[in-house]
Amino acid sequence: MSDPPVLLPYADPAFVANPFPLYRQLREEGPVRRALIAGGLEAWLVTRYEDALAALSDSRLSSDVRDAADTRLQQQLPATERESLLGTMLRSDPPDHTRLRRLVSKAFTARRVAAMRPRIQALTDGLLDAVVPTGRADLVADFALPLPVTVISEMLGVPVDDRHDFQHWTDRMVMRGAEPPDPAAVEEAWRHMHGYVTGLIQAKRAHPLDDLLSALITARDEDRQLTEPELVAMVFLLLAAGYITTVNLIAGGIATLLDHPDQLDLLRADPGLLPGAVEELLRYDGPVSPGIARFAREDVEIAGVAIPRGATVLIASAIADRDPARFPDPELLDITRKDNPHLAFGHGIHYCLGAPLARLEGQIAIGTALRRLPGLALAVPRAELPWRPGGLRGPQALPVTFTPGEKADPAPLG
Repeated sequence: MSDPPVLLPYADPAFVANPFPLYRQLREEGPVRRALIAGGLEAWLVTRYEDALAALSDSRLSSDVRDAADTRLQQQLPATERESLLGTMLRSDPPDHTRLRRLVSKAFTARRVAAMRPRIQALTDGLLDAVVPTGRADLVADFALPLPVTVISEMLGVPVDDRHDFQHWTDRMVMRGAEPPDPAAVEEAWRHMHGYVTGLIQAKRAHPLDDLLSALITARDEDRQLTEPELVAMVFLLLAAGYITTVNLIAGGIATLLDHPDQLDLLRADPGLLPGAVEELLRYDGPVSPGIARFAREDVEIAGVAIPRGATVLIASAIADRDPARFPDPELLDITRKDNPHLAFGHGIHYCLGAPLARLEGQIAIGTALRRLPGLALAVPRAELPWRPGGLRGPQALPVTFTPGEKADPAPLG
């Protein structure tokens, strides 16, 4: 393909707020397009659903960034712990991926997650109790962020009071925009995070409890299924991945519903639509955008386009999930949509381990917010909402107003 790469303009606030017109254009122009993505990196975008679905299960496409020809991808990771971070299950392939995922998969089964419903509901009501009398809130800082941070902290056995620190360090490490990340800032954030996680592990070794972190330490110390660097990297991954996309699902989902008052009213009238509504919000404007990176182990062909070995392949789930060849009326938000096999959680062996937990948190958080915040509306014009600039999509703040209310109504919605 001789066409120059198309620029995804992350420096343009209008694109960051609404990338979908350009996404649609790219999908219509061809199934695979070279593009300059966040941080000025070049990638091959896979834009159509069937091709994206196949690519997510293609063993010729690696999750290991060490297979990438562009060394800048590795250089964006903190040098001191690069090897261990590259060895997380997010960035590894079998057999290491199989071994690492097996260690934590039992904590995220649908059955175990379902048992967490009462606690998640209680946390949700507690956060809303703090704002319902006031009639206004930032639904990111006051609600969508602390809820999943608290849930994953409790699962791991991490002091919830520390959440602000590790959330700040994580943001410094994973935020992407038009410019490459500052290596010094990434290194500094990782030094803080590494020291924090190391201290947690030492404390848990001395006083183990019935939590996921204690179980991982046992797997390291007694069963020898983890190395010490893998243990540190695993804890970081679970802390970061355990909240960052769910924040965007909750806040982005509420923002989307406020943009579609007919769908919001429909959901308020029939709370039984919540599970399907969350799936449709994930399809329509999910928390990962434009998609999931893979790296060609060899020369490959996708949809008739030759892609060289070492190339970064961005499987653009956010573009594919609006492919009219798979979804009728894909630009329409329809919370009653029945056939909805979206790719927001990926596909294949790397399908999101935390999907059951994210779904449950999204259903409880969005449903309870709609029930307990009557008259919910944006406090600023939609165009003034700040959005995350690249890779992870969602509002950075969601200022709203609503009719002041009373403290917790114990009857859950959803």
